[in-house]
Amino acid sequence: MGKGGEQGGDSGEPAAQIRFYTWEEIQKHNLRTDKWLVIERKVYNVTKWANRHPGGQRVISHCAGEDATDAFQAFHINPTLVQKFLKPLLIGELAPGEPSQDRDKNSQLVEDFRTLRKTAEDMNLFRASPLFFSLYLGHIIAMEVLAWLMVSYFGTSWITTLILACILTTSQAQAGWLQHDFGHLSVFKKSSWNHIVHKFVIGHLKGASANWWNHRHFQHHAKPNIFKKDPDVNMLHIFVLGDTQPVEYGKKKLKYLPYNHQHEYFFLTRILLPFLTPCSHTLLIPLWSWLDPPSLIPPSSQLTVEVILCMLPVWNQAGKLITTSPLFPRFLIKLKVQGKKKEKLQNQIMFLESHWFVWVTQMNHIPMEIDSEKHRDWLSSQMAATCNIEQSFFNDWFTGHLNFQIEHHLFPTMPRHNFWKVKPLVKSLCAKYGVQYEEKPLGKAFVDIVGSLKKSGDLWLDAYLHK
Repeated sequence: MGKGGEQGGDSGEPAAQIRFYTWEEIQKHNLRTDKWLVIERKVYNVTKWANRHPGGQRVISHCAGEDATDAFQAFHINPTLVQKFLKPLLIGELAPGEPSQDRDKNSQLVEDFRTLRKTAEDMNLFRASPLFFSLYLGHIIAMEVLAWLMVSYFGTSWITTLILACILTTSQAQAGWLQHDFGHLSVFKKSSWNHIVHKFVIGHLKGASANWWNHRHFQHHAKPNIFKKDPDVNMLHIFVLGDTQPVEYGKKKLKYLPYNHQHEYFFLTRILLPFLTPCSHTLLIPLWSWLDPPSLIPPSSQLTVEVILCMLPVWNQAGKLITTSPLFPRFLIKLKVQGKKKEKLQNQIMFLESHWFVWVTQMNHIPMEIDSEKHRDWLSSQMAATCNIEQSFFNDWFTGHLNFQIEHHLFPTMPRHNFWKVKPLVKSLCAKYGVQYEEKPLGKAFVDIVGSLKKSGDLWLDAYLHK
């Protein structure tokens, strides 16, 4: 059944006739050189298309041999438009007797989740508020301008420098949350506008690469907390995470670092790594991204280079954005603050923002299940890897609404100001199927990061010594 059906996808043209495939056959096509996807019961050969996929070839490869319907709907704000790219890749459909879900997933749960998504669409919860995001960008720029005015009128005394560090750290952290919104296409109706503004915010406010961020972050959302698929849990032997990896390392007598002390040297890495940045224009190199950094230009003390970087993006040979300088007011501050004071100010900002970023982004994931691929349905896989933090005005602002991590992972293109509206529907669906919906106070979430690292370290030590 289905023999020769892949020819339609390889040739770039639709198959001459409908071919039917079983899940057993489809699941065999999950190799690097042979990738099939199922979307709404239609089978696509994406082997050659993967390298041209705007979200990167890895994220689409992670779903090879599976039903990718929910992932497809989650990442694309205009599925109808994307269908024109899928049409030439169509090679057939699931056989009439085959279930819509692979690997004995709960079909009723999957259907109920898709009904929930349709309800959210009918409630206009995927429609962004221009006022919300305009005010959000405005309060970031206001902090940048305020910092420049403080230097202009009050000089560079130690008190002013300390206040400057706090203001610029806050503006940088908030710019990080804002670029996250545009990166997920959750602000404008058109993907192109989101991409343009994303490049501006992450490039000119953050001094980082939009392409690099997309490459990593979409993989994280597609397969959160799954080894070899989620780059955020690829610790390169610095940490062991979850319950299975520590035991595996211990049994193999792997000891790149004393993992039983990882909950302690976690704090040390937060102190040292922000200052190991290869580029003075990148004010944030958090631990998780520092382990797999983008290509960055070397630092330069020449004023002419500073001026050029403030106005122009920098591109690599592949035509991808590498980095740009942060917003123009920060350049003016650099003209005012020179020498050791300038270096001290930058170090303070990097230190504070690095802590802010890592604690907030890891509080939802590190204490949750981290394991190998289990091929769960979309709802179950996201719920196993994420948790929420209690809602409050401060928590919403401080975390960039990442305290609604569950809703964000289920609906990544939903504007963050609507998470609280869909939350009751998600909780109700989870309760119906006995799926754990975990929510905790902000302080406990931070403590749980350390506790989780300690637990994993203890598991490693026990296996290392006794197994």
